[in-house]
Amino acid sequence: MTVGIIGLPNVGKSTLLNALANAHAEASNYPFCTIEKNQGVVPVPDERLEKLGTILKPEKIIPTTIKFVDIAGLVEGAHRGEGLGNKFLHHIREADVLAHVLRCFEDENVTHVHGSVDPLRDFDVVETELFLADIERVEQRLSKEKQRLKAARKEEKEAIEFLEGVRQTLSDGRRIVKEDVPEKFVAVFEELALLSSKPMLVVLNTGEDNPSGKGILCKELIDRFGEESTFILSAKFEDELKAFSDAERRELIETMEADRESVPKFIEKCHEMLGLIRYYTTANDIVQAWSIPAGTKAPAAAGKIHSDMENGFIKAEVISFDDLVAAGSRAEAQHLGLLRIEGHDYTIEDGDVVYFLFQPK
Repeated sequence: MTVGIIGLPNVGKSTLLNALANAHAEASNYPFCTIEKNQGVVPVPDERLEKLGTILKPEKIIPTTIKFVDIAGLVEGAHRGEGLGNKFLHHIREADVLAHVLRCFEDENVTHVHGSVDPLRDFDVVETELFLADIERVEQRLSKEKQRLKAARKEEKEAIEFLEGVRQTLSDGRRIVKEDVPEKFVAVFEELALLSSKPMLVVLNTGEDNPSGKGILCKELIDRFGEESTFILSAKFEDELKAFSDAERRELIETMEADRESVPKFIEKCHEMLGLIRYYTTANDIVQAWSIPAGTKAPAAAGKIHSDMENGFIKAEVISFDDLVAAGSRAEAQHLGLLRIEGHDYTIEDGDVVYFLFQPK
């Protein structure tokens, strides 16, 4: 699962990726310095995993991860190919969730493509390009469908009506989410892979002198996009913190009244927006966290580890995280009757500690 970091040039996307993944993406002061998408695989902070490590004392602890991709800055006309727009839009289409970075800081040493800092304007520029790219994609699909209209069955003609409705909704500047799509058109909708329908977190990138986002600007942006859909973070401040010792970081964070958990909270927020839950395995003296979509059945969850485990799935031995912590060990949890045997129809729950039994085929 991938989070695409998007926004105009010079808003802090590469610096954010550096802060998250130490990927050393080039963060230069000119548009299109990020021509190829940079990416970083980032461990997801996990207090439960740390607790399991303390209790079970394995040789190795492995967290789950998220891939973050820094997608080069979009500009007006990107849907027509301006600024290598077609290539960048393709990269956005590959992402599962978008983190839209808005520049909320003044810095005379960092140019702005529009000459001034105005995050609402910047947001609208990028959003417009996403919508226009989606409209163009729908029109291309409509053109193909209409070419065979005469021979089309009733269901195909209904699909054309659905696509025309989608085009109109997008032209009105309104998002379309899968939950609002009639079931018989879900497959058509998913094939479109609309950019404007992807879950989006608006990242308010503040200056290094204001990492907590004090002031009216961030408040106005939160009012516009909603608290659940926004995240305040100073990419430069977080990136530069890595150069200091632990003691120096603590002192600087306290002095600047910053949130010491900004980066972990941001990563966790993205994990949540990806619609993922975590389960844990404890085999071979390794405690490992695994991310899967909510609602995943046990065999598919086993397949996350290896396809042989899904194909040869027999059963799963399951203990909830809370029960394992309370018992203090797997053996004691089993003795207390807290270990459950689950079959093919079991839906993995967030926090389950699972041992899969399977027969290789």
